[in-house]
Amino acid sequence: MATVDFGEQLKALDQTMTSIEKVLDLPKIQAEIDELQEQVGAPDLWDDQANAQRVTGRLSVLQAEVERVSGLRQRIDDVGVLVELAQDEGDPDSLAEAEAEITRLHKAVEALEVRTLLSGEYDEREAIVTIRSGAGGDDATDFTEMLQRMYQRWAERHKYPLEVYDTSYAEGAGIKSVTFAVKAPYAYGTLSVESGTHRLVRISPFDNQGRRQTSFAAVEVVPVLEQTDEVDIPEDEIRVDVYRSSGPGGQSVNTTDSAVRLTHIPTGTVVSCQNEKSQLQNKASAMVILKAKLLALKKAEERAQLDELRGDVQASWGDQMRNYVLNPYQLVKDLRTEHETGNTQAVLDGEIDDFIEAGIRWRRSSSAAA
Repeated sequence: MATVDFGEQLKALDQTMTSIEKVLDLPKIQAEIDELQEQVGAPDLWDDQANAQRVTGRLSVLQAEVERVSGLRQRIDDVGVLVELAQDEGDPDSLAEAEAEITRLHKAVEALEVRTLLSGEYDEREAIVTIRSGAGGDDATDFTEMLQRMYQRWAERHKYPLEVYDTSYAEGAGIKSVTFAVKAPYAYGTLSVESGTHRLVRISPFDNQGRRQTSFAAVEVVPVLEQTDEVDIPEDEIRVDVYRSSGPGGQSVNTTDSAVRLTHIPTGTVVSCQNEKSQLQNKASAMVILKAKLLALKKAEERAQLDELRGDVQASWGDQMRNYVLNPYQLVKDLRTEHETGNTQAVLDGEIDDFIEAGIRWRRSSSAAA
């Protein structure tokens, strides 16, 4: 690589990082960190556990954000030194190492730049994701399970904790629905662009004549609430049902009625949880999901834009946001952003960052144009 190329790429990285640092307002973040650290040091912090969790959680998020930015800045400075030494000494191996590191830095800085676009009211929250099968029979329930695996692999790649709250297994293949939480900062802002209808086209493994089948699944993403969020649900508006947790094929996986289903009577919203061993724990987890979904409804109604928080959940023809075509050719294409790739297996294995980043940029540009 020519010297001028190194210089231009390093200059571009520096300019982008400077822009990111200004948008993030690092001095403001550091001031909030200092204030939170004072609160953490107070002897009575844990007298109010809900507030203590909010304070410590917020502090952890901000510290991680500063470390991420400062770490990238340090890497840019270090690779600049490496390039200078390698050029002075005529060391091709070190120059190749620097070239590889600059490529990695471009990717990391671009991802951080996308993070600066997440400025919505709940974007920094953790996310609760629900995937439901739509039209397509066994292919649709199988596709729902494929999508769950895709998001699980994506979370694993980023080392984001993922907790499954409820799984409704189909009598045939796959699952009818699944609800899980992605417990990472900005998970909601990041994954909210995945809301909508996903469409799969392939040769059906369930068709003995080997015909091509189209199936659908709906993805819904809502933010996890904090204690300070106001979502008051009177007890007489909730119906509580308990039942035994079930596994594939409807088989019972325990001998007690520990699974809990909550129905919000006024809106008809239904949530379930069966991942914990006790009924009380499952009820508490189900209430977290219910409050998150009711907040999504409330905010959407206030803005008269239901799709903004909940996404399009019809899961049928004519309303899909992303196509996964496995036959007669290989292509995954987002119909909103036009982003596409022929490496369908990589996408289904969780390599969806490019689709997510394109979605976030598309959402920002669409909002600016509105």
